[in-house]
Amino acid sequence: MAPRNLTENNEFLLMGFSEESELQPLIYGLFLSMYLITVFGNLLIILAVISDSHLHTPMYFFLSNLSFVDICFTSTTIPKMLWNIQTQNKVITYEGCIIQMYFFLLFSGLDVFLLTVMAYDRYVAICHSLHYTVIMNPWLCGLLVLVSWIIGVLHSLLESLMVLQLSFCTVLEIPHFFCELNQMIQLASSDTFLNNVVMYSGAVLLAGSSLVCILYSYSKIVSSIQGMASAQGRYKAFSTCASHLSVVSLFYCTGLGVYLSSAVIHSLHSNARASVMYTVVTPMLNPFIYSLRSKDLKRGLKLSFGKLSIKGPIFLGLKKYP
Repeated sequence: MAPRNLTENNEFLLMGFSEESELQPLIYGLFLSMYLITVFGNLLIILAVISDSHLHTPMYFFLSNLSFVDICFTSTTIPKMLWNIQTQNKVITYEGCIIQMYFFLLFSGLDVFLLTVMAYDRYVAICHSLHYTVIMNPWLCGLLVLVSWIIGVLHSLLESLMVLQLSFCTVLEIPHFFCELNQMIQLASSDTFLNNVVMYSGAVLLAGSSLVCILYSYSKIVSSIQGMASAQGRYKAFSTCASHLSVVSLFYCTGLGVYLSSAVIHSLHSNARASVMYTVVTPMLNPFIYSLRSKDLKRGLKLSFGKLSIKGPIFLGLKKYP
């Protein structure tokens, strides 16, 4: 069958998790519940940080940005999947698929970058505590987030433009619940060597280098904590990193598990099921992990409920603290 450009056909089919009709209501209810929990949970984190002036610090500034990115991350894929189940229509247009892939790459990359920035913040707070307010000033915090956005936009734009150069056959079924980059490349009938080089190079350079930076930061943090004479001081220092370390472990372990499981289990829907862990479950659990381990955040959540009736805009700033 001769390949042709998708502008002639203009459609993909998202096959999802299962083609059995009796399972669709269960899948719909499960993912709708997880999506609502993710959105409201992360939204509460943002409101708590805005409401409580004690949380106007670099650590919670980065956390509120992470919560915003997580809301956008899940909103890129889940609403379309729920709509397809509701309408019993698996079709997504070519333009819609490219747009979904672009924003998925953007927000997944931002997740990685923000987790790296948060690791650096904890490294400075513990290893250079006397100079923390000087180093992690509001200008640097804003710059780190801005650079993360710029790199994420450029990377996702490059990957999307590379996919636009591919040709496809008439068989356009994607064994996934969203337009994932690797699946798109595998569907192409034209030469994908350059696409694979760019995709794997980007993964190594961005995700790999970010992981190395996180591991380096925590190796220095552990060394610094071990050098503390007070047991109470060691506990306090470690407790400030516990939430972030838990989120990092969950994100990277589930992401790595996706690729390991897809390599071992050769099933059309295995990769889609494994992807749920880092695309849906991890963003859903992040608010619980941070709120359960942070007394300041619990206080901020209580305060945010008390300020819901206050009219007028509230602006988030960064306050220096020792």
